[in-house]
Amino acid sequence: MYTAELTFECYQDTTITAVERAISQYLEALRYNGQILGREFPTSMQEGVFVARVVCPEGDSVSERNHSLQVKKLKALLHSAGVLEPKVRVTGQDLFSDHTDNCQERSWQILFTTFLSTCSPLRCGEDFAPIPLYWLPEPVANGDHKAVLKWQQEWCAADELQMGGSVLEHETLDELGTTQSRLFRRGYDLAKRIAYISKTPTYYYLYRIGGASKEQELARLCPRCGGEWRLEQPIHDIFDFKCDKCLLVSNLSWDFK
Repeated sequence: MYTAELTFECYQDTTITAVERAISQYLEALRYNGQILGREFPTSMQEGVFVARVVCPEGDSVSERNHSLQVKKLKALLHSAGVLEPKVRVTGQDLFSDHTDNCQERSWQILFTTFLSTCSPLRCGEDFAPIPLYWLPEPVANGDHKAVLKWQQEWCAADELQMGGSVLEHETLDELGTTQSRLFRRGYDLAKRIAYISKTPTYYYLYRIGGASKEQELARLCPRCGGEWRLEQPIHDIFDFKCDKCLLVSNLSWDFK
């Protein structure tokens, strides 16, 4: 990942309210297209110049060639508010972020996240590196990838609650680890949509914790088709189960890892 500064300059008389709204909407559009990451974008103002600090999957993530129709639309609104197209300055690599996938081709990918993740929830099955959402040939829904990022946001919120272990632990575990939950149904549908538009099998990750014993955990069957899905060797030291029929992956209960 890379850190960057986006500098917005005013070229005509305008108001702080109009500029603030235009820049905020533009940054949100970049976010929902996967071009910038995270949810907070500190923006400073100095003598008619506004500087936003962002994290991007690649050094050229904010390039126009990666823009969705939504981003182009919001860029036009910048001009309506009296603001020029932003100047981009890449300040360097982010030392604490995952590096973007560099596979030329990938045979499979995974919809995966955790409460610590700020990168794309789509990961390469070959090297487990995050795949920028704007690499997808077309938006997932309604002109951008907002649905994927909203799913990620809710998954991370549920994960953080269950990790805390004091509030709604059982309810959140059901959302993360069962195929009957609303969170699963939304994410599983998104994975199928991503598989369709990318023409790449896209697996959904089912979180697993608890269980009576390691032996019973190892004997688990796929929760959708009831088939064998245990792997001889874990993939990426996380996934001990993989069903190629249902496109699901899961871990041996973290209690017995």
